[in-house]
Amino acid sequence: MQLLFSHADHDLVSAAVAEAEADSSGEIVTIVARRSDSYHDVGLSWAAAAIFLALSLMAAFPAQLRAFLSSLLLDWEHELTDWKLLTGITGLLILKFLAVRYLLAIMPLRMLMTPRATKARRVRRRAILLFRTAAEARTRGRTGVLIYLSLDEHRAEIVADRAINDKVAPEAWGDAMATLIDSIRSGRAGEGMAQAVGKVGAILATHFPREQNDVNELPDRLIEL
Repeated sequence: MQLLFSHADHDLVSAAVAEAEADSSGEIVTIVARRSDSYHDVGLSWAAAAIFLALSLMAAFPAQLRAFLSSLLLDWEHELTDWKLLTGITGLLILKFLAVRYLLAIMPLRMLMTPRATKARRVRRRAILLFRTAAEARTRGRTGVLIYLSLDEHRAEIVADRAINDKVAPEAWGDAMATLIDSIRSGRAGEGMAQAVGKVGAILATHFPREQNDVNELPDRLIEL
């Protein structure tokens, strides 16, 4: 599998996690993915929208539609019969649906046509699922936190366990999130992840200082999906 981050980035992030956890009883998990969803339903939605648009245009310009179908069928002298008209309309709609559907099979184009709100929901949903798998209730004090980065969407999520949520408001992660997103856009995702880890670690150290008998309960390494 081709790495999303370089080996140097992996080392940088792992070192940042170890350093952040040295001052806190919190446990930080870092995960990066190429994207959080395939967004196939978005392609289908645009194809369906194209059908409705085509039907609207056909209803608005029936004379032009008949003339166009007559030229396709090489039937210039007689008015199209109903079965020819309906068959022509059906064929045009099928072609339009397939054209849009397969055009949006091109991933960069599909990502471009996916609404930002949809991307945000899918990234958040994936982050929560991964948190439940990798960090939730896996630490003695319920002090696990996930930093999740989805590259193609240029989005990140921070999801924390119950004990952290009781003391830290979601807005407190804003600086770490902004640092990470800005770094992605400037092509420094590994550095941004390490900096975000440092900012999260500083917050954890304030609310959950390291205990004398604290042990490392979750992996420090960056996980790629």
